[in-house]
Amino acid sequence: MMTATSRADFAGVRTLAIGPERDGQRLDNCLAALLKGVPRSLIYRLLRTGQVRVNGKRAKPDTRLAEGDLLRIPPVRTAERDSAAPPSGQPERLAAAVIYEDRDFLVIDKPSGIASHGGSGISHGAIELLRAARPRDHLELVHRLDRDTSGVLVFARTRAGLTGLQALIREGATTKQYLCLLDGRLPRARVDVNAPLRKSVLQGGERMVRVADDGKAALTFFREVERYPGASLVEATLGTGRTHQIRVHAAHIGHPIAGDDKYGDKAANRRFRALGLKRLFLHAARFEFELGGKAYGFSAPLPDDLRGVLDALDAQPR
Repeated sequence: MMTATSRADFAGVRTLAIGPERDGQRLDNCLAALLKGVPRSLIYRLLRTGQVRVNGKRAKPDTRLAEGDLLRIPPVRTAERDSAAPPSGQPERLAAAVIYEDRDFLVIDKPSGIASHGGSGISHGAIELLRAARPRDHLELVHRLDRDTSGVLVFARTRAGLTGLQALIREGATTKQYLCLLDGRLPRARVDVNAPLRKSVLQGGERMVRVADDGKAALTFFREVERYPGASLVEATLGTGRTHQIRVHAAHIGHPIAGDDKYGDKAANRRFRALGLKRLFLHAARFEFELGGKAYGFSAPLPDDLRGVLDALDAQPR
């Protein structure tokens, strides 16, 4: 029997014993690491149809594996695997976006338009592209950014780095700061939003998040950085890490993020498009934490496309 670090030919059924290095890992992330080059969409299909088994039973993508579990992986046809080749130049683009790396972590300034991982019709996200660019590296996605959001995205190179940082995120012991352009002007320099959020999936699979009394606790701190005609550049610091949290909280206080086609204002978005904005104005600017006696601080400057929108706003009469 092979261990869960083996990467044998994908042609036959494999039964792998989970070792200590994957104890506590999500099942979908384990499969993505073992089946390098296989798109997430296929991995989720294998899970959905029950072809992947943990200790002889069907398992969901978010199942946490334990040392000693027996993982059954079905055959993956070569044709399916070969069709997963990433678009030309994309792995190199992600490799060039690396802003920090050490033994435990690799950090990139993720471009807008690239998902954190594949799935839901997306064959290649940042993790798949980086694995293609660095086939000898062991990389795991620590957290996620929305596809349109640019900025700091952290990957783990060791199991200790992955579990350690994810534990800090769950405990709220990290600092995540974003820059966003909000429609209109905040009523004061700092606005704290404490509003629970409930996630739902619409017909067709689209995710929507709403403020709801029965939702999960969510806290965002908005601080005005600079005022522009009809808009505010704001630093948003997360007190919690819910899906679409900044976007929903910004809309909840009547100042949606510029370019937000899901929670934003259509008329405002048309105005921002005329100024050159082609996507959501949300950028993960800074990520800080302490782990293993070491302090980490990763930052990414505002990209040129968003800076150009601010310049266009600045040129307008005040």
